[in-house]
Amino acid sequence: MPACCSWSDILQYETNKVTQIQSTNYGTIKWILHVIVFSYVSFALVSDKLYQRKEPVISSVHTKVKGIAEATENVIEGGVKKSVKNIFDTADYTFPLQGNSFFVMTNFLKTESQQQGLCPELPTRRTLCSSDRNCKKGWMDPQSKGIQTGRCITYKGDKKTCEVSAWCPIEEAKEAPRPALLRSAENFTVLIKNNIDFPGHNYTTRNILPGLNISCTFHKTQNLQCPIFRLGDIFQETGDNFSEVAIQGGIMGIEIYWDCNLDSWSHHCRPKYSFRRLDDKTTNESLYPGYNFRYAKYYKENNIEKRTLIKVFGIRFDILVFGTGGKFDIIQLVVYIGSTLSYFGLATVFIDFLINTYSSSFCKASIYPCCKCCEPCSVNEYYYRKKCESIMEPKPTLKYVSFVDESHIRMVNQQLLGKSLQVVKGQEVPRPQMNFTNLSKLPMSLDNLTLIPGQPEEMQLLHEEVAPRSGDSPDWCQCGNCLPSRLPENRRCLEELCCRKKRGPCITSSELFAKLVLSRQALQLLLLYQEPLLALEVEATNRRLRHCAYRCYTTWRFCTQDMADFAILPSCCRWRIRKEFPKSEGQYSGFKYPY
Repeated sequence: MPACCSWSDILQYETNKVTQIQSTNYGTIKWILHVIVFSYVSFALVSDKLYQRKEPVISSVHTKVKGIAEATENVIEGGVKKSVKNIFDTADYTFPLQGNSFFVMTNFLKTESQQQGLCPELPTRRTLCSSDRNCKKGWMDPQSKGIQTGRCITYKGDKKTCEVSAWCPIEEAKEAPRPALLRSAENFTVLIKNNIDFPGHNYTTRNILPGLNISCTFHKTQNLQCPIFRLGDIFQETGDNFSEVAIQGGIMGIEIYWDCNLDSWSHHCRPKYSFRRLDDKTTNESLYPGYNFRYAKYYKENNIEKRTLIKVFGIRFDILVFGTGGKFDIIQLVVYIGSTLSYFGLATVFIDFLINTYSSSFCKASIYPCCKCCEPCSVNEYYYRKKCESIMEPKPTLKYVSFVDESHIRMVNQQLLGKSLQVVKGQEVPRPQMNFTNLSKLPMSLDNLTLIPGQPEEMQLLHEEVAPRSGDSPDWCQCGNCLPSRLPENRRCLEELCCRKKRGPCITSSELFAKLVLSRQALQLLLLYQEPLLALEVEATNRRLRHCAYRCYTTWRFCTQDMADFAILPSCCRWRIRKEFPKSEGQYSGFKYPY
């Protein structure tokens, strides 16, 4: 877009030019891709409800666990080991936790009648000792049960350990009872109350339906909406055995997913329950498996404070609530439609890829012979030429030169450090075909040209005899008609160019040059073609005719406007045109860069 310099430049509209290819094959590919894209976009719009504005759920959870369990404990009374049966209710085996979690005790170890005092530490690598020197007074080990006093005393038998100040007797390192003492907890039930809110949609609901049968139990096929869950059934859903997990404890996740459609014509907002084991059930015994913690029950006996330390094993249930609520929103629908319109451009990208890939330039570079793909190559090359226009970046070092004894054009794109164009090799560029649709590019007197049968039009007067050299002809001239440049030394190399690469007759001696370039009548017709009422003085007319002749030569020899803009006229042609249409002062500006 050109730079804005006025309001008329700002208040304008620009659009892209489109090339329409009348091809059944490519038309079929286009419509197949469009149908595929349209089907996908429509399916995603309906299935994922992308026309809705989504909002994450905000929720609160409350749980109630119910059930009675009987546990048989082995206790020692008066030196006699006895089995005692205890009844556990909700207050005994549930513990309040922070957040959306609850805990159910399934196993435990007790250390009874502990009181503050001095006693030997449990034997470990750090606490075993042979004398008081092995014990450090005041030492507190994070793994220890108390503070060392500096004495080494007998623990049991021949074993000696450091004495500590702690709750005595020290808790023994015992394994959890097998089977679990409260293994019947798998029959416990939990009621989960879940209230949710979508404030952006002003919608609130909960998971307990009106008229709920309080005796129901959740079942994945028969009773999906019941909020009462049997603990054993939860573990069956994840493929775990409750009795095995109950020994060491574990962590179980209860997932509540809300996918709410809040549109009035298809309203639906019911939870979906799923379960997931969250702890690492493959962890071995040495890496602290399961889930446990300790708590104490304090009491006084004979005015001495005592406690019963209980190590509890159990299952922590984490309730994870997530989901979204969606409601129709016209802005979301417009945004989705706008974002998916670009998908239809995939057909254009794919077809352009086919045209560019299977063009003749690709075939020539392919490891396979072009004859194997000759037909698609030629067709796609035709499409490619109609679709793409190759241009060079307008650099000051870009020049095009054409020699009459060569079939190609040379492109020079380098810094000319005192080197004449005659000796610069450059890059060979195929000569483009002349476009005869614009008749204003050629003179109008071609019908008066006398042709010699059997000879090329351009070369009919250019025989191979060597033309005599002029006395003023420079060394780089090959035709004998070039003159030394009159430009400054730093620009002189731009005019050191002959019409031929090798010795031979000059192009200015051909009848075509006279008809196409020097014909005053033809040049006047071209000028009047552009300006029908043109009326100039002799000097202005010569200047116009001279520049028109320059343009006729470049159009003739370079065929395209892009090359003609950067073309350098040979010295012989330039001086021949100046001789025919001279300037009164005799001073010429020479080549000027067009950009």
